[in-house]
Parts: sequence; C-alpha cells; structure tokens
Amino acid sequence: MPAPAVVEIACDESGFSGTNLLDPASPVIAHAGVDLTREEAAAVLSTLRSRFNHRRTQEHKASLLLRPGQPEAVAWFLAELAGRSTVHVVDKRDHVAGRVLDLLTGEPSYLDGSRLGRDHGRAVAVLRGRGDVLAAFVAMTHLKHRRRPDPAAVGRFVALVPGVVADGVPELAGLTRRDVVAVLDRLLDGDPAVPPPLEPLVPALAETVLRWSDGHRSVVVVHDEQSALTRQRTAVLAASLAAAVSPDPPPLLAVRQVDSRHDPRVQVADLLAGWARSSAEPVA
Repeated sequence: MPAPAVVEIACDESGFSGTNLLDPASPVIAHAGVDLTREEAAAVLSTLRSRFNHRRTQEHKASLLLRPGQPEAVAWFLAELAGRSTVHVVDKRDHVAGRVLDLLTGEPSYLDGSRLGRDHGRAVAVLRGRGDVLAAFVAMTHLKHRRRPDPAAVGRFVALVPGVVADGVPELAGLTRRDVVAVLDRLLDGDPAVPPPLEPLVPALAETVLRWSDGHRSVVVVHDEQSALTRQRTAVLAASLAAAVSPDPPPLLAVRQVDSRHDPRVQVADLLAGWARSSAEPVA
C-alpha cells in the first residue's frame, strides 16, 4: 500500500491574547495556513516591498499590509494566495462558552472546538451573552502558579449556574461544586486528556489541519513559536485526530516551531492572519 500523501503547511496566528480572552479590543483570533515553498513566499514578500513600497524589514507584519492607502496591496496579496491558503477565525467569547460545556459536561476532548467535537448549539449562544459567567469561568480555570483551585473563584462560578440553567442551558443542570473541583484538579494534575480551556489556538490548529488533510493526506505544520503549542499538547492533538478519522490517514504528523523572522512562509501566514482578524473585527 502506498504511503499517504504529506503536505507541509506554514501557519501563524493573529489576535492571540493569552488568558485575556474577554478583552473587547481583541474579540477574535485568526489562524492562517499557507501551502507555499520558501521561494514562493520570499517572492510574495519581495513584491510587497518593491511594488507596494513596504518598508524593508527583517520581518513583515500585518500592520504594513493593512495601513491606510493599501487596498491594491491587499487585493494583490489575496489573489496570490488563492487556492494556496486557509484561514480559521475563532470568536473568543464563543470559545469560552464552548469550553464551559466541553469541560463541565461529559468527558473533555482535544477534538472539542473543531468540526469533530461536540456541537453545543443554542447553549453556546446563551452563554456567550452571559459575560458574568464567562468571566467567572476564566478566573476559575486560570490555574497558573496554583496548587489547588481557588475556592472563592469556584464559588462565584457555581453560584451562577442555576441562573444559566434557567436561561436555557439545561446541560449544566445538577452541576455541583464537587464536579467542578474534580475537573480543575485534573487540570492541575496535568491530565494529558484534558485540553487547556483558555487556549483557543489549540482547536484553531486542529481545524486548520483538518481542512488541509481533507481525509486523504497528512499534514506537517511549521508554526511560529507559541507557548500554547507545547510538545505534549500537539502530541495529544495528533493522536486524538488520528483516532477520530481512522482508517483515513492521520491528519497531523508533526508540529515544528520556528522563528518567523527566518521563514518567509510563516511571515506570509502572519500577514494573512492579520488581514483576516482585521476583517472580522468590528470597526471601533
């Protein structure tokens, strides 16, 4: 049997804000992937410099492409990437709302947040409108530098659950403080099966990989350096995707992180992600 086809995709994001997911100034994160050779990507950047008078710098940033008076540059850039790129945009409030349900109803999975994950439907729409619940969830699951869950943060979240159930989220009915603490303890213990609740970049990467894999090939990702994409997380994501689509080829073979200044493909992905984020966000 012939080996499955493999494609190498260069990726970057725009709008990553760490755990500050409810910042109204940055409501979405865009994740872009491009299927270009280094030579093709370098040619795109060279044209942007020469034809559209972009300042010669070691690294191109989306702000150069999106500055006023650059519509021709944007149109040319998007035309060059037609059929050679994808963009996945994540609304951060939707992400947090989905994570409330992913983490606290059923078994958490690295497939959650992707097309292979659970569809929570109307419940997400209800929860995204409850800023108090989302803020309480973020505070409760922000466990960095903690040895145990914060009792006050857990109490604030649990106290809001009955109101959310009454608003139309029956999935949370019967949720107790003990249930919540048990899940948080798994996160604190480093249970590899539980995805990080405050890292939208992980499901965004999953969706990008699934789009490029398309059920018939495997993907090697070259990504700008990101602390959210740890070796353990990408390994669990790869295994989860492979198990979900078997006997199709495993969607994700590897993630290699690089300094974007030294890879023109990643710089092009950064420009594309920046354009997508700017286009998706409302004008202030």
